[in-house]
Amino acid sequence: MSALHAIPCNVITGFLGAGKTTAILELLKQKPTDERWAVLVNEFGEVGIDGSLYNGSESEANGLFVREVPGGCMCCTAGLPMQIALNRLLTAARPHRLLIEPTGLGHPREILESLSAEHYREVLDLKSTLALVDARKVHDERYTQHASFRQQLAIADVIVANKADLYNDGDLPALMAFLEQIVDLNEKAVYPVAHGQVDTDWLNGSATAAGDTAQHHHHGESPATLDTHALPKQGYVSVDNQGEGFFSRGWVFDPAWTFDADRLYQLLLGIRAERIKGVFITARGIVAYNKADEVLSEFELDDTLDSRIECISSDTAAFEGLEAALLDCVVSR
Repeated sequence: MSALHAIPCNVITGFLGAGKTTAILELLKQKPTDERWAVLVNEFGEVGIDGSLYNGSESEANGLFVREVPGGCMCCTAGLPMQIALNRLLTAARPHRLLIEPTGLGHPREILESLSAEHYREVLDLKSTLALVDARKVHDERYTQHASFRQQLAIADVIVANKADLYNDGDLPALMAFLEQIVDLNEKAVYPVAHGQVDTDWLNGSATAAGDTAQHHHHGESPATLDTHALPKQGYVSVDNQGEGFFSRGWVFDPAWTFDADRLYQLLLGIRAERIKGVFITARGIVAYNKADEVLSEFELDDTLDSRIECISSDTAAFEGLEAALLDCVVSR
C-alpha cells in the first residue's frame, strides 16, 4: 500500500452558531462520487453530536469517513487527542480530501501549526482556511472582544459571511469595518452566503497562516473521556465541560429509549442557550435538532447509534431542570 501523500486539507472554523456543520454538509453534497472525503470534528462538549449528524446523512459506503474529538480544543494536551484521531482517520479513509471542523471556542491557529508539523508535512497539503461568521455578531462586544472569535477571522484565507439572508442593511458593512481593524482585507476573500452555501472552489487556495507564530493558550486538566458504550442502570449519562467563558452539559441516552419529537421541539424551543445540538430516536424516526440565535430547526436522519444532546451556554442557569424535562419526553424504554 502506497504512503499517504499531499492530501488536500481544509480547516473550517467559526464561532458558536456560525453554521460550520451546515456549511460542511453543503460541501459534502458537492463531493465527487468517486472520491473519499474525511471529516475530523472537534466539539467543545464531552458528548459528540456532529459525528451523528454527518453519519446520519452519509456513510463510509458513499465515501464519507468521520471521526470526533470531543471535550474542548483538540490542539491541547500536546495535540495527542487530535493526532490519534487524525492518524486513525487517515489510515481508515485514505481520503482525497480532509476537512477539519474545530470547536467554535477553539484555537485554529495552533491547529494549523499541528497540521504543518514535520510528521504531517508530506502527508497533508494545507489548503484555504475558511472562517464562517454571522455579521450580526459584530454589534456585540461579547463576540468582538473574544480572543477565539478574532483569531478565527485573522487566520482565515476565506471569510464566509453566513446567514446573509437574515442581515439588516448595516450588518455586512459593520462586518467589513470590523475586519479592516484586525486583518488585511487585501489578503482575504469575503463571501456573503445564506444557509452555509460554501463553494468547493473556495477550498483550493493555499493556506497562508499555517506558519505564523501562535499565541499559546493554557487550560486546566483535561476532563476524562466520556465512555458512552456502557451506560449506567438508569439508562443515561450526563457530563459537563467549561472553558473560554462558556459551559456545556450533555446527555447520552439508551438507544432502546424512544422520545416524543413534538415534546422535544417545544422543550428545546424554550431553552435560553447559545448553542444546542441533539439527535434523538423518536416515535416518528430519527430526528436531529439544531438551535442557534434562538432559532430551532429539526430534520430527519437515516441512522444514529443512540440519542444524545449537548447544550452550550455562558450561564449554567440554562441547564436547570433540563434533565428532568428531557426524561419527561421519553415515551418508551
